[in-house]
Parts: sequence; C-alpha cells; structure tokens
Amino acid sequence: MREDKGLKRSIGVFGLSANIMNIMIGAGIFALPAFITGIMGPASIFSYIFCGILITLVVLCFAEAGSKVNNTGGPYTYIETAFGDYFGFIAGIFASGSNIIASAAVAIALVNILETINPVFELPWVRTGLLLLMYFSLALINIRGVKQGIGLIKLNTILKVSPLLILVIFGLSQISFDNLNIETLPEFSQLGESSLILFFAFLGCETGLIVGGEIKNPKRTIPRAILISIGSVVILYILIQTVCQGVLGEALVSYKAAPLAETAKVVLGPFGYILLIIGAAVSMFGNISGDVLNSPRILFALSRDRVIPIKKLSKVHSKFATPHIAIITHTVIAFTLAVTGSFEQLIILATSSLLLIYLGVACSVIKLSLIHI
Repeated sequence: MREDKGLKRSIGVFGLSANIMNIMIGAGIFALPAFITGIMGPASIFSYIFCGILITLVVLCFAEAGSKVNNTGGPYTYIETAFGDYFGFIAGIFASGSNIIASAAVAIALVNILETINPVFELPWVRTGLLLLMYFSLALINIRGVKQGIGLIKLNTILKVSPLLILVIFGLSQISFDNLNIETLPEFSQLGESSLILFFAFLGCETGLIVGGEIKNPKRTIPRAILISIGSVVILYILIQTVCQGVLGEALVSYKAAPLAETAKVVLGPFGYILLIIGAAVSMFGNISGDVLNSPRILFALSRDRVIPIKKLSKVHSKFATPHIAIITHTVIAFTLAVTGSFEQLIILATSSLLLIYLGVACSVIKLSLIHI
C-alpha cells in the first residue's frame, strides 16, 4: 500500500465522533419508530437493544482494523491491505458506489420534505437548482480544507441532535407508562424482521472512518471516537423510541410519514412539529455534507493504490491539501443521480452492498491480526 502524500492529519476525537454521528443520524430515525412499533408493539425497545449490540460488534471490527491501517480509504483500505488489489478493487467499487447512490437518495428525500413546506420545490427547475447549489457549495467547502469540512460537520451534528434532545427532554415528562407496558414478549421472527429494518438507522460508521489518512494519532483517536459516537447514538435512539411510544401509544403506528414530528406536536404544540420537520431536513443535509467530506477519499485511495487507472483522482491540492479532483468527480456523479433518479430505486441499490462490505471488514480483521502476529 502506498502512503498518503500531501494530506494533513488534523481530525481529533471530537471531530471524528461528530463525523460518525453525523453520518449515522440520517433520515431513518425520523421515520422508523412507527414501523418498528407496528411490528413489535410496546416491545419495540428490544429491537433497538438488539441492533445496538449488533452494530457494536460490527464497529469493534472497524476499530480494530482502523488501529492497524492508518491510510485514507476506510473499508476499502482495510480489505485491500488484508487481501490484495483484487478484493480491494471490489470493495472500493462497492463502497464508493453505494455511498454515491445513498447520497443522491438522501438529496431527493431532502427536496421531497421541503415540498411539504412549500410547493415551489415541486418545480423541476427549482429542484435541479437547489441540488446544484447544495452539492457544489459542499464541494467547494471541502476542497478548501478538511478543517472546513469537519467544521461544517460539527455544526451539522449539533443542529441535527438539538431538536431530538429537545423532544426527549420535554417528552419524558409526558410519557404514559401504560403505553410502555409489555404484556407479551415478541416472537423471534418479529425481532428479526424489525431489526433488519432498524439496522439501517445504525449504518454509517464505515463512512466516517474513510478519512483515516487525516486523523491525528489514529490508534488512539479511532477507538475512542467509535465508542463515543456509537454509545451516544444507541442511547439517543432508545430514548427517542421510548418517548414516541410513551406519548402516542398505539396511535404511533398511524404516523409512518413523520412519527417524531407528530410526537413533537403533542409535546410542544405546532412549534414542535415545525421544529422536527426542519430537524429532519437539517439531518438529511448533514448526511449529504458528510458524504461529500468522506466518500471522495475512496476514489482518492483507489487511484493512489493504482487499483483504478485514473491517476488524477489521487492528486492533492497544493494549497488546500485536499483530494480536489476526487471531490469534484464524486460530487458530479452524485448530483447527476439525484437529478435523474428516484428515492426508492437508489436506496435499494445503496443498501444492498453494505452488508458485504461489513463482512469483508470482519474478515480483514482476522487476516490483519494474523499478519501482525
């Protein structure tokens, strides 16, 4: 593997933790509580605990691999180091492709939710103009430096978590414990079905670690950041489900479009509904900004290791020390898909390859451990 040349290690524990949380807390948690309750009823909390355990086991693999392989590229770099160029190429294509497609899908969802606020966003030229402005503004920010990109990520994380914390803090006092009473334990098939859906709300840690070549003291920073971010997300998700279930009870199932916003309407009135709708939009924007920061580094790493024959993708800007060509390339592709694709088509394509990436990283941890013995 070739060293990262020209990149600066400027991301610390807080920045990496915010980066991971920003990717993980996406659009899913704003809609999934109603779906999970529909399957599990009052026992929905078991799905969150089960998924929390699963994602913890997964990210422990990422923490172990990240402490051994410190270059930029995330899952691609771990698999390429362990198994060579061929498997690295497959992992890189899967990882880069799924991230680009997922970014485009979230961008479409963002414009769709803005339509509920103002019908003007239904106009094709308005949608295209907004997507163009958003993507290329984010590209410009991230080209100018990883500090600027991480700074935006920190701000996005605070803005997206704040309305969720407000909902939890004010909602806990309005919980009806009758709504949380578990009369019968769920069947294993129910737990499996709900967990398969819910697990996607926990995805994103792998994307947050792509900036490995720009992390300060990665052997210390990566495990700490993973522990902080995953622990915070699991606790926050459990509290959100508890508040939604405790406040709305059986009615929660009826609000599949925006269960958190409906809960906030009961807890805080019309202001709460608007706050959570805006929070969902901010969360989606934060997810896209995190993608533009992280995902182009996969293209950079593929070119750096000569796994793909496009040398320009591994160029680093002489002034800003960022992989500017890779950022531009990634942004153009994502923007094009967002303008031409549909949410349902893109999200199916994006999620289908993620479990294979996770399996590859788990196997790479075993191989890397044997190499270092």
